[in-house]
Amino acid sequence: MTWDINNFATLSRYHEDCTITFEDDSKGKIVGVGDIKIGSSPLIENVVLVEGLKHNLLSNSQICDKDFKVVFYDFTCDILDKKKTLVFFSFFVKTMFT
Repeated sequence: MTWDINNFATLSRYHEDCTITFEDDSKGKIVGVGDIKIGSSPLIENVVLVEGLKHNLLSNSQICDKDFKVVFYDFTCDILDKKKTLVFFSFFVKTMFT
């Protein structure tokens, strides 16, 4: 899930009236579904665009299904391709990686 429409390479508007529930029980409307590509990073498919989301959330299983390796450390998380080249990384802040 993401909040940033600018990350999408393709985007289809979502016509059903669906929402997700955040940790504080507030709701976010699902606006669309598409594929994202940031810079030279690999294409990630079936990403949901959600109104009100404050962070980009990627599914570890979706990443691993694309043959990437996810490595968690104390304060960072690395995503490596088949050649063990770093393609994404994030930092741990409070209770999540950003």
